[in-house]
Amino acid sequence: MRLHPYLDGRPCDEFGNDLPPGAPPPLRTSGRTADDFYPYASRAEFELADFLFREEQMSGKKITQLMDIWATFNANNQDPDETDVSAPPPPFANAADLYNTIDSTELGDIPWQAFSIKYDGELPDNVPPPSWMTKPYEVWFRDPLKIFEDQIGCADFDGDIDYAPYQEFGPDGKRRYKDMMGANFVFEQSDIIAEDPETHGATFVPVILGSDKTTVSVATGQNEYYPLYAGIGNIKNHVRRAHRNALSLIGFLAIPKADRKHQNSVEFRTFRRQLFHSSLARIFNSLKPWMTTPRVTRCADGYYRRVIYGFGPYIADYPEQALLACVVSGWCPKCTALATNLDDDQTAIPRSQEHTNQLQEAFADEVKVLWDGYGIVSDVVPFTTHFPRADIHKMLSPDLLHQIIKGTFKDHLVLWVGEYLELVHGKSRANEILADIDRRIAAAPAFPGLRRFPEGRGFKQWTGDDSKALMKVYLPAIAGHVPGQIVRTISAFLEVCYLVRRSDITEDTLEAIDTALARFHLERQIFITSGVREDFSLPRQHSLVHYRHLIQQFGAPNGLCSSITESKHIKAVKEPWRRSNRHQPLGQMLLTNQRMDKLAAARVDFEARGMLDGHFATPHPTPLGPSPPPPTQIEDDDVEADQGMTSLGDVQLAKTPARKYPKSLGRLATFIRQPKLQEYVRRFLYDQLNPTSEVIGMEVDVNLCPAVPTSTRVDVFHSAISTFYAPSDLSGIGGMHRERIRATPSWKKGRGRFDCVFVETGGEDNLVGFRGLHVARVLLFFSFDFNGTMYRCALVQWFTTFGQAPCEDTGLWRVKPDTDARGRRLTSVIHIDSILRGAHLIGYYGDRMLPTSFSYTDTLHSFPLFYVSKYIDHHSHEIAF
Repeated sequence: MRLHPYLDGRPCDEFGNDLPPGAPPPLRTSGRTADDFYPYASRAEFELADFLFREEQMSGKKITQLMDIWATFNANNQDPDETDVSAPPPPFANAADLYNTIDSTELGDIPWQAFSIKYDGELPDNVPPPSWMTKPYEVWFRDPLKIFEDQIGCADFDGDIDYAPYQEFGPDGKRRYKDMMGANFVFEQSDIIAEDPETHGATFVPVILGSDKTTVSVATGQNEYYPLYAGIGNIKNHVRRAHRNALSLIGFLAIPKADRKHQNSVEFRTFRRQLFHSSLARIFNSLKPWMTTPRVTRCADGYYRRVIYGFGPYIADYPEQALLACVVSGWCPKCTALATNLDDDQTAIPRSQEHTNQLQEAFADEVKVLWDGYGIVSDVVPFTTHFPRADIHKMLSPDLLHQIIKGTFKDHLVLWVGEYLELVHGKSRANEILADIDRRIAAAPAFPGLRRFPEGRGFKQWTGDDSKALMKVYLPAIAGHVPGQIVRTISAFLEVCYLVRRSDITEDTLEAIDTALARFHLERQIFITSGVREDFSLPRQHSLVHYRHLIQQFGAPNGLCSSITESKHIKAVKEPWRRSNRHQPLGQMLLTNQRMDKLAAARVDFEARGMLDGHFATPHPTPLGPSPPPPTQIEDDDVEADQGMTSLGDVQLAKTPARKYPKSLGRLATFIRQPKLQEYVRRFLYDQLNPTSEVIGMEVDVNLCPAVPTSTRVDVFHSAISTFYAPSDLSGIGGMHRERIRATPSWKKGRGRFDCVFVETGGEDNLVGFRGLHVARVLLFFSFDFNGTMYRCALVQWFTTFGQAPCEDTGLWRVKPDTDARGRRLTSVIHIDSILRGAHLIGYYGDRMLPTSFSYTDTLHSFPLFYVSKYIDHHSHEIAF
């Protein structure tokens, strides 16, 4: 790793003087003792306030009712011998008392401010001006400087903040791109800042921005809000993705409205754009002095540093990017490629504010030339022009959600497949095929975290999670129903998608992205030759050509995805709106957000002082911790983030044995209808006791295997927990991911579920990826004691690889059930330590139609051939393949 030579984030004292190397940080002096919960009387009172307001979001009326019940309960249960002593009051008198207590919290108290902007252009003569010209527009915001100082000084982020730009290299000497401070943009900005010697030793803080309109209620009149979010790029990506307040609500922008007569007028559209940019410039005005002069700031590790700010990436979907970059809709905000020939314009160059200024000078009186020839909206000034080192074109970051997941996949490819089928087969036959594709999607076996599609992909309202889930099962579902070239198109796109969504991207990954993208561009031509499309001039799809450069500039895109800001909408906008009385709700929403921030800041402070150690009644989740996955249609009991482990994990049996199973090996064999179970155990023990044997237990003479009495005690388990490092998936702060592998005769009160797993068989260290793994289906998890050693095992049925390479069209490996000479399934006992993790198999459908009554619970024993899905999650794609 190579740190920046000048902006190296040296610690200093509160006056900006460098500290000697190794000097300890100055003591934090809060002025409060370790048992002072002010403004709360005790930990219990704080936990109650946090529970009622943040977790349960109880209404004020119900809080008051609860406190009244509490007071009555205490009075009715008072000791009759203590009639002269009044009953203890509840923690809060009523809702107002609880709110006042929260409001008294000094931490997290960054007040909301407002300013108004009004149209100041010429009004029309002889006719009344439209209402938008005379109406003031109010913008609410919080001081961004205070927000960022809170973030960089938050003790909860200690250890997850980079104070100096760096360049990271792998063992092979090639660059690695992960967090923003290890990418090129920050290094380049630091080089410019370092031209002033007074900045040497400072900490550069790149500001991440994000904005996106959201609708809270359509039924009550299309209530729209325009939240603005901001954070600092020094905080590592995994923290930002975990929604731990690393991106904060900083303002609500105005949304001007006009009647139908004026909403498409040039004047109104220009005003709307300029209102947006003027608002941003005003909001960040307090930051401007500290973009050139360092400001001494307390950091999360306790040290002071000289901090200098600058604008970093801006998270936005395509319409927002066009608005920010002042380009015409349909044009690329990152390059000058013609809107009619986005991917093949060989004259295209990167956009920059300097280039735009030159064009505006050259065509000062020819607005139409700028609009039609270069896609430039020349009558709007970007907010970045008011700040040093800021170029909006260079700030726009990749957007995985809208450009790839919902954009290219959902809005383009899935739609084109349906149009192709209708074009080739006619509407009636196409509907039959699409119905079968839906049945295939619904037939995908259960898997941890897999969102089920009981009706296939035929639903109207898509979410980003729906699109991600459909990606996992879509490719095998269309294979056999569409030409191989379409399958290869989807396969190449999925490869691009999963590569760019990795948390740690190397130079080799970038080469793989380029290769997969080239394949995608080549194979997608079938949609033109078949008549589905006339061209591919689609800005969101075109954005893929910029991903290599943007990854090098900003690091892994999953730390800057608009899914982060969209998830913030729920807590910052939608839930506060629902808690309001709907009458002028914005003020109530601002107050709710402020109280939530105070509770979160208080919890961080109490934890930093060691006041929340140990259990309090039931364990309470930290409000800054990761949100759990939504329960709707997700096997949420099978997958979770592991908050405790930070190193490579393993597989462990469930904590509690299953009931109603025989406890002896002989009786268990009869109970589960596996008469050879005792033999399988003996062969397993042969392998365990003879690890260097040239003959494996499955092939050795059973008489040479250890004798195991039928009376041997056995405990059966219905599941095992696999824990492994998977930072690109739902994971804890240490990047650990936990999933449950099931082998149960009844799941969710229905039929049994017996999951598949990847097995490491050993002796194949030279083989990488799937070539070094085997696939098996778990029939039973159990444990037994033999000669004083406890063995934790799984009874499995094996699959064997079909072919010497993955399928040419899908890119997926295929497996078939492994059988002996008599056609019986090969079964054996393995140690659970040999299990890597779960595997997802999807039936090889070919061109056959599935019966309408087919159930996903039948899939794993209904097909002679299966695809091994590498798209079920990022860990399968990155490690197993």
